[in-house]
Amino acid sequence: MFGDKKVVFSGVQPSGNLTIGNYLGAIRNFGAFSEQYHCYYCVVDMHAITVRQNPAELRRRTYETLALYIACGLDPQKNTLFVQSHVPQHAELGWILDCYTMFGELSRMTQFKDKSAKNADNINAGLFTYPSLMAADILLYQTELVPVGVDQKQHLELARDIANRFNQIYGETFVVPDGYISKDGAKIMSLQDPIKKMSKSDPNENAVVRILDSKDDIIRKFKRAVTDSDNKIVRAEGKEGITNLLNIYTCFTNKTPEEAEREFAGMGYGDFKLAVGETCADALASVREEFAKLMADKAYLESVMAQGAQDAYKNARRTMSKVRRKVGFTELKF
Repeated sequence: MFGDKKVVFSGVQPSGNLTIGNYLGAIRNFGAFSEQYHCYYCVVDMHAITVRQNPAELRRRTYETLALYIACGLDPQKNTLFVQSHVPQHAELGWILDCYTMFGELSRMTQFKDKSAKNADNINAGLFTYPSLMAADILLYQTELVPVGVDQKQHLELARDIANRFNQIYGETFVVPDGYISKDGAKIMSLQDPIKKMSKSDPNENAVVRILDSKDDIIRKFKRAVTDSDNKIVRAEGKEGITNLLNIYTCFTNKTPEEAEREFAGMGYGDFKLAVGETCADALASVREEFAKLMADKAYLESVMAQGAQDAYKNARRTMSKVRRKVGFTELKF
């Protein structure tokens, strides 16, 4: 714990345009923690390079992800917003924790298996040790709470195991973090294959609604969303497409599923999909407008990066001083 507040940490990769799944399941909810917690929200650009990136695009997307954080309601005066590679302790602790993470633990990570299958020509060591770096991201700030998607739960459990292992060897060093999975929007599914989670890397653009899509594009994608041959707008097994659209609608309107079902009772699928699309597009309009303003002011974004890195560096250095001493590294005073 730093100061009198407990710590929340989360990070988003700047490796693609963020989706409404990222927004509803994570970023939209981040701001609620800022009154009670010291919040660190990181653009994890070091994680992004486990897959080959175009350098210019990675830099652009780093700015975009930071701008999206702010546009989605994260006040830089209340939250520490920073870029992972600007704080070198992430890499330093990542290496140390590599040495306290078992090969078998890493080989069981389902995301490593999935990403290896998708990038068979580039199964690099970073892809394999990614969870150790993620553990370092979290443990570096003595994090109590980590808002995570369900697909990252396994990585968080490993971070807890690593923290416990290190603490057992050297005494209390790291806070063992708990996970927080939002009940609302925790799993937004693909519009074209609603048994799969919506993914920003999906090659089918009609499957993914991105936060920065235009209103016309959003409505077009919802109009093309997969449903079924029935004509009832209800949540039910075998009606995954309709269930997903109802879930998206309730997340944006804060209505209960039952209220949404009553609202659309007797409506045709075409009108229903249009209504969901318009609701989504209208809810995101202010985010898109604020994002455009922020991207036009690069100097401001860089000032947020600098202030965030300074704050993160100060607290990361405190943890690293303790870790270096415990593992036996010598210290030089300059």
